[in-house]
Amino acid sequence: MNAAIGFGPALLVVLAVLALAGAAVVRFGELGQGRAVLIAAVRAVAQLALVSLVITVILRSGWLTGLFILLMYSIAVYTSASRIGVPRKALPWVAAAIASGVAPVLALVLGSGVVPPQPIAVVPVAGIVIGGTMTATSQAARRALDELKQRHGEYEAALALGFLPRAAALEICRPSAGQALIPALDQTRTVGLVTLPGAYVGVLLGGASPLQAGTTQVLVLLGLLAAEAVAVLATVQLVAAGWILRDERPARARWFSRR
Repeated sequence: MNAAIGFGPALLVVLAVLALAGAAVVRFGELGQGRAVLIAAVRAVAQLALVSLVITVILRSGWLTGLFILLMYSIAVYTSASRIGVPRKALPWVAAAIASGVAPVLALVLGSGVVPPQPIAVVPVAGIVIGGTMTATSQAARRALDELKQRHGEYEAALALGFLPRAAALEICRPSAGQALIPALDQTRTVGLVTLPGAYVGVLLGGASPLQAGTTQVLVLLGLLAAEAVAVLATVQLVAAGWILRDERPARARWFSRR
């Protein structure tokens, strides 16, 4: 029996209802702009449709697979930098923070042969690790920068007590930034009890045994947790050093500077 979700009118209706419901809750619950939910939904559909059309061609070539992973990484860097609100000069440091977590994890799982060096295996693992690390980097930087701004008086007091600027900043922002790891920790702790993540379900739907699916999911979860931990550590250090910072100019001024 085929367990895959089929494409049809019912699916389109359900997707529309979910998107509109999410937007309405955000809008009328005053949680933000409902339009952002709709834009995200439309982008998800369009992007996945495009990927579905080209993925077969990409997976036939090792070079195209490598370029596709590089594209995923580049988009992750841009997305994280936009979410943090960094100036253009800080973009390389955001890229370095994400790479510090992604590169060693992918090198280990591919170099050890645990993940077969085949595009069909490499692309989903790389995508999961890059996506999770992007989110952790964004959250860690935002929390750290918010903390430094809100507790600036404590930062100045630490300097008065003889702390160096970087050490004083770490004392203020490190505990808060570390909370960016909470989603990954919770997911790892509750896997199999509360959630059955995508890698597990995907491998099962692909015809593998439950044991193979479980092994794959554990590898993904622990790799993701390690990548996020390294990226959060790097992010906190870069924020404390003043290399990842916010662009405090008005949005209009930032827009004209990019033209």
